[in-house]
Amino acid sequence: MTERAASFCEYCVSPLNVCPDPFSIEHIMPRASGGTDDLDNLALSCQGCNNFKRTYSEATDPITGSKFPLYHPRRDRWAKHFCWSEDFLTLVGLTPIGRATIERLQLNRGGVVNLRSLLLLAGKHPPTPK
Repeated sequence: MTERAASFCEYCVSPLNVCPDPFSIEHIMPRASGGTDDLDNLALSCQGCNNFKRTYSEATDPITGSKFPLYHPRRDRWAKHFCWSEDFLTLVGLTPIGRATIERLQLNRGGVVNLRSLLLLAGKHPPTPK
């Protein structure tokens, strides 16, 4: 699982080796909503993202006000839904799915932005999405 995710949270892209949150295996489609334990339904997630995601599989796009599915690390292409801000510190949603995911999982929460800032200064950010 860690190798497939290249040792990054598959949502906020924080690196496992320096993230202050522990990582866990997360159900992309929650079991409470019929999700399975199949590898295609599991993602590597920092505890912060996992806590905000909880049992949600969709969220409201802050621009359209409509509900959309959350980003699915196995099916969706990261670069289609997200890009980095000009300063590389925050994620920007390019699609309703990206924006809804950023909002629901709080992908630009303070601690993650601080970590990105330090990694940027160390020349280790942004990571190249797969």
